[in-house]
Amino acid sequence: MFSIFNDLTFVKIYKMKQFLILVIAFVSFQAIGQQIDYNLKKGYVAEGYDVTEYFNNKAIEGTTKFTTEHDKVKYKFVSQENLDKFKANPEKFVPQYGGYCAYAIADKGKKVSVNPETFEIRDGKLYLFYNSWGTNTLEKWQEEGPEKLKGQADTAWNKVKYNR
Repeated sequence: MFSIFNDLTFVKIYKMKQFLILVIAFVSFQAIGQQIDYNLKKGYVAEGYDVTEYFNNKAIEGTTKFTTEHDKVKYKFVSQENLDKFKANPEKFVPQYGGYCAYAIADKGKKVSVNPETFEIRDGKLYLFYNSWGTNTLEKWQEEGPEKLKGQADTAWNKVKYNR
């Protein structure tokens, strides 16, 4: 009888360990696969502005004729050429900080919508900014020092990027 009890206890412990491993694996995959919170005002990243055109120093709204999805969010483009350019290297064109205002992320650690016509390309990356009611955060970003603020924004973004 003692042997059967030990065998049953061993089986229960073994099954419990298997169950815990599956739970831990599931939670880990959920965290890894969790999508960052993108600013999707108007249903698109950058409010539907063509993210490839920013690299030509232009803020131009895309059209629904040329759209794609990357990282489970939508983008619009002005042409098939720009859509193809994005698809070939999406990470080059995705706005920093999920398309939220870079200055607000740096200064307050807060996600603030942007004016898609207020932007900066710095070190090959796209940064968007809030610009309304007499406040242009791109100007503040430039005055206060983009390199310092970028470091602050990177740190803050790592804390808030999954919060919706």
